[in-house]
Parts: sequence; structure tokens; C-alpha cells
Amino acid sequence: MTATPWICRACMSRISRISRPLASRSVRWQSTASKLETVPPALLARARTVAAEHKKLTEKLVDGFDTRAAKKLGEYGPVVNALQEWDKANESLAELTTLIHDPTSDPELRELAADDLSATRVLLINASQSLTTSLVPVHPFAHLPCLLEIRPGAGGSEAAIFAGDLLRMYQAYCNRNNYRSTLLKYENVNGTTEAGVPLSEAILEVSSENAYGVFRCEAGVHRVQRVPATETKGRTHTSAASVLVLPSLEESSLGEGDFDDPESDYFVDPKEVKMEIMRARGAGGQHVNTTDSAVRLTHIPTSTTVSMQDFRSQPKNKEKAWQLLRSRLAQARREKREEEMVAMRRSVVGVAKMGRGDKIRTYNWNQQRVTDHRSGTTVHDLDDVMGGGQTLDMVMESVQEWLMEKDVEALIAEEASRK
Repeated sequence: MTATPWICRACMSRISRISRPLASRSVRWQSTASKLETVPPALLARARTVAAEHKKLTEKLVDGFDTRAAKKLGEYGPVVNALQEWDKANESLAELTTLIHDPTSDPELRELAADDLSATRVLLINASQSLTTSLVPVHPFAHLPCLLEIRPGAGGSEAAIFAGDLLRMYQAYCNRNNYRSTLLKYENVNGTTEAGVPLSEAILEVSSENAYGVFRCEAGVHRVQRVPATETKGRTHTSAASVLVLPSLEESSLGEGDFDDPESDYFVDPKEVKMEIMRARGAGGQHVNTTDSAVRLTHIPTSTTVSMQDFRSQPKNKEKAWQLLRSRLAQARREKREEEMVAMRRSVVGVAKMGRGDKIRTYNWNQQRVTDHRSGTTVHDLDDVMGGGQTLDMVMESVQEWLMEKDVEALIAEEASRK
């Protein structure tokens, strides 16, 4: 009686469907030049630690419900599931490799294993990516609405005009993607809201959930290269505008008590804030310069100042000024912690961070080109970008992928620093 040859699970699956194409062949092939089939050892160790903790919490909840344990269990779930998929794909790849290099195995089985090898490698690459990204902590502000502050930089009136172009670009992007947006503040270089005058400052609130996670990649200095309308000799000028992305801190979007907890990023002690009421500036009218509706808040410890005059109601201006002040202080506190972590990580492996003071993107009108200097992405449909179209989607998505790569590098550095 002939012994039944050993057959790996991958090959059994292959034999059962030998008469039809591999289902995994429908998986979109990705470039594997820069992707690993494995997970860095430090991250794999972290994932196994999380899985062990997940098991303990599961056993604990059998004896009785615990809110904190249940919440932690939910946070660990994606990591555990991703680790199981990675283990499964890694085991299949090992079995196939062993079978291919076993000279005593059946030649037909070795051929079937070789056919499955490439598809299994793709599955392992995808599983490695999923496991790695599941370990990256979600940004604490990602789920919140956001505020986009746009101001001209170097370049005089051309910079102010470009700042207005960026504002309209983001408004169009919000309209196309059904994000709720409101212009909280719009001030021209002469201190009014008069149309047609170069922009001095604008604050656009995107009140949809998860807006911060979408727009945080836009923070930084945006550079423009074009011939200004006032240029008589056709020379190309280089100007810039800055975009600051802040979490929009409304009570409805935060947990109960966040504003009252001194340990929270969102806490501001009213005793440390100086409030001034004044008349709104502008060209005149029934409201402007006739009522004390403008509000200015100054956070004394940090000298952070915000002012709001765009609403007719003083209480409304006060509410929005407090919202903006909390947002700026929360962002500053978060950035301070991130800078401290970056300093520590650089000492380990030199992880880079691009701050908001760096030029992140160039818009070249002559070449109809937009280049993002972080992700290295270049597109040649500038009109669609400025119109908030799908090309802008492509650029923003490339930066979000770049941010994820940097988060992974930072996570590896953090794990290395613990050893």
C-alpha cells in the first residue's frame, strides 16, 4: 500500500480548484521593491505582547464585565486579527517553500506549490502592511472636525492673492466631498471683509467628523510660482502662504468633562484668559463700528491671542473665540509632546519630521505642475487641484501614506529605545 504523500494546506486548496483560476490572482499586484514580506522584529514582538494582553482581558471578562477592560479589548482587536492573518500567511509561505525545496516530494505537488508561491507572497505582504499599520496609534485629534487657518507669507500682495486661492481650493474640495464647512473669519489686508482685496487671514471650519484626519496633511507652507497679474515684464515670482490645521474643539465632539479636566489638552483656565470687548472694524454700515460685538481673548501664560468679529452677535463671537483659543492651545500642547518624542527618536535612528514651517508643496503655473515635497508626488493638472478636484485627492492621499510611513518609522524607533 502506497503511503499518502504529505500535502500542505495551500496545495490542498489548489488541488480542490485546479480546474479554475486562482481567486488570489484577482488581487491587484503591488510593487514589492520597497515592501517587506515580514514585519520588523520590534513591531512583531509588540504585536505578540498585545495578543497576550488581549487573551488575559478576554479571560477576565468571562468572570464579570469591566468597562475599562472591554474598551481595551476593543482597541486590541484589530492588532490581534491582523496578527492572526499574518501568522496564517507566513505559515503558508513556509510550507510552500519547504515543499518546493524538498527533493523527495511529488513533482506535481512541487509545481502546484510554485504556482501558489507568488500569490501567497502577495498575501503576506498585505498582511504585513495591515499588521504594521494596526500597531500605529491613531492620532488623538483624527476623529475631530478641524479649523484651517490660511495666511499669506513672503511675497507681498501676490502671496495674499494666493492665500485666497487656497481658501477657495479647500472650499471647493469640501463641497465636492460633502464636508460641512463654514467661513469663521475672513479678513483682507485693509482689515475688512471687502471682496476683491487680497486676503490677510481666513479661518475655515470643517465641521464633519474625521475632518482633522483628512486635512492634517495640508499643514505647512504652500509655495506658488507664477507671473502675477501686476507683473508688466512677464517675470515669474515665487510667493508663499501658510496653512495651519487645528482640531475644532466643540463640546459635542469631545468626551464629557474634557474641558474641565486640568490634565486634558482641551482645558483652559478662565482665570488665565483676558477678554476684551471692542467695536468691529470695517468700512461701516448698520452693524460694523456701531456695536461692541468684537471679542479678543489673550491666554496670559502663552501670550496666545485670538479675535473674532465676523458675527453680529457678541455671544457668538465670544463662543467662536473660545473655540479657536482652545484649538490653538491644544495643538500647541500636542506639538510640544511630539517634538519631545521626535528628539528622543532622532537619538535612536534619526527619524525626520517635517514641521509646519517647511515648504511642503509647490504650485507652478507655467508648467501646470503641483509637487508635494514630502511624498515626492508630482501631478500636471494644476487647474483641477486648485478647483478641489480628484487630482487634489491624489496628492493628499499620497501625503497621508507618507505620514503613515513616518509613523511606522517612529514606532520602530520608540520600540528600539525601550531596549
